[in-house]
Amino acid sequence: MPQDLCVQLVPLFQDLSGEDQLNIQRSTKFRTFHKGDIVFSPHSDPQLSIVARGSMKVYRITSNGREQLLRVIEPGGYEGESQLFGASNQNLYGEALADTMVCVLLRRDFMRLLDAHPQLSIRLLSTIASKMARVEEQTQFLTMGRVEERLASYLLDLSKSAGGSRRVRIPMTMKELASYLGTTPETLSRKLRYLEDRRIIARQRRDVVILSSQQLEEI
Repeated sequence: MPQDLCVQLVPLFQDLSGEDQLNIQRSTKFRTFHKGDIVFSPHSDPQLSIVARGSMKVYRITSNGREQLLRVIEPGGYEGESQLFGASNQNLYGEALADTMVCVLLRRDFMRLLDAHPQLSIRLLSTIASKMARVEEQTQFLTMGRVEERLASYLLDLSKSAGGSRRVRIPMTMKELASYLGTTPETLSRKLRYLEDRRIIARQRRDVVILSSQQLEEI
């Protein structure tokens, strides 16, 4: 059953016994979303959204009304852990990037789980700290003056996340990647062509082969 994937995929719950995982699974609500559907918003009940299949982008709306992409959540990833501890969602949205299966754990159900498994709060605090560090990294990332520098850094990070593989797949559309990099789709397209023309990368749509990591690092 797809519902089973949620608890099994999330590192937060993997060290619990099978019986305890089953209890958590019973507390989650399984939902299916189509591409473009909103998974959560500031108007949603406080919840942890766990992606079982598909993918979900997390973004916020800037003061000028533009969408700013923060991250893409893939199977085994989750969003909303700070809400489980009482933080309010002021400006975050989750949107399905494809047909996506999500398990939702509401805050009131999670609080009951903490009574039986207080160690979960320590693990969640650790993931919150890690996510805050990544947000700070993205803030510093956006201060890079040149778009090609941001793009090169992003591709190198993708390679590291893939175990050092030179073959990587961009997990979002070009429009979404442009938003993430703080630029326009037109500028992003030009910078990708720049890297291709200089034989630094080869690309087929969202599939990229890094031909020269050294040259990427020197940009």
